[in-house]
Amino acid sequence: MKRKFLIFGCPFLIAVLLVVAFGFSQSDSAPLITVLSPAVANRLAERLPLAPRLDTLEGKTVYMVDINWGGPEAALSIFEEMQAWFAKNMPTVKTVIKMKRGGYEADDPALWKEIKDSRGDAAILGVSG
Repeated sequence: MKRKFLIFGCPFLIAVLLVVAFGFSQSDSAPLITVLSPAVANRLAERLPLAPRLDTLEGKTVYMVDINWGGPEAALSIFEEMQAWFAKNMPTVKTVIKMKRGGYEADDPALWKEIKDSRGDAAILGVSG
């Protein structure tokens, strides 16, 4: 019986003593801890429509953007294969391979501006390798 108390009772008793010692030292109006609610928000985020689909890629410029998730050259070999395929099978399609600056979660406004200003018709953003 003593062994069961030592195994199960002591940790419980120590926890109660810690709550009594530290829990009541704060004022009654201040919370002991702050938590975030895991509940789903009442409304969804604003949804934006996808860009319209191109009828053809012939004569278009396609940017292939490595989002820099797996390291500096994770997608490079795959994008080079894709670029070679386009050159062989769809030679009128111009392909441009770019590496996004920063981590995969960071924005790169300069790259998006470059794609827009140079009249990029499509972009493939991806992780591969």
